[in-house]
Amino acid sequence: MRKDYRICDLEAYINWMYFFHAWSLPSNSKEGIQLQQEAREMLHQLQPHLTIKTVVEVLPAYSDGDDIVVLRPTLCECGQVHSAAEIRIPMLRQQIPNNDGSCLCLSDFIRPKSATMQDKIGIFAASVSIGKREAFLADDYSQMLLQTLSDRLAEAGAERLHEEIRKNIWGYAPNEHLSIQELHQEKFQGIRPAIGYPCLPDISINRIIDEIVNFNSIGVTLTTSAMMHPHASVSGFMISLSQAQYFSVGKIDSQQLADYAARRHMSNDEIKKYIQCF
Repeated sequence: MRKDYRICDLEAYINWMYFFHAWSLPSNSKEGIQLQQEAREMLHQLQPHLTIKTVVEVLPAYSDGDDIVVLRPTLCECGQVHSAAEIRIPMLRQQIPNNDGSCLCLSDFIRPKSATMQDKIGIFAASVSIGKREAFLADDYSQMLLQTLSDRLAEAGAERLHEEIRKNIWGYAPNEHLSIQELHQEKFQGIRPAIGYPCLPDISINRIIDEIVNFNSIGVTLTTSAMMHPHASVSGFMISLSQAQYFSVGKIDSQQLADYAARRHMSNDEIKKYIQCF
């Protein structure tokens, strides 16, 4: 499913805390206040030229050990669902136990195949598309302001999309009523881990997400190192389980590295190019 937004749709969803963090400025400083004023002025100027494009698929899924298996329907010529192809997405598990003795993996938050209720997972991507970009690149300051705003708008697009998924499209939280501040505090049910998060450190997972949602549909391509282009893009998963939580995989040992590489059908040396947690 494709969903496009304009700046006016998303300005309220921008998390300015991360904007100021990118500039290493306190939000309440004289410089921070001036910066935000100039950023809002640029947003107004960008309104006719910038679109935030998103794509999402909500598909049946189940966990199998440390893997998440997504069922993608295939259609026959008449347009009816013919069968479901299984796409396996290996995940990494913590090696250092938490205070409660658990070692978490994202697959823990997807119901197994044997569960009485079939689970689902959301797979998404969001990216910023700008026409007449050169008009906003007069100097280094303008370039950085445009980039940091674009990054925040891509994240805001993912935030707004996730809200619509929870309340309407997937509909597992139809009665949710959260303020923008509560959204930024992640008071909603479930999690939205993105590629590059500490619980999802393997950038090459982007290739699997691309296979499912088709990055090209929102103007995104992958570099040889599996990075998204344009830079102001984000991709990841939407998990509905109320017990789901963010965590850091942390360091993994050589045994798990070998196991993960085998599940990704890659060599140890190849997988090392994409993760930095060994």
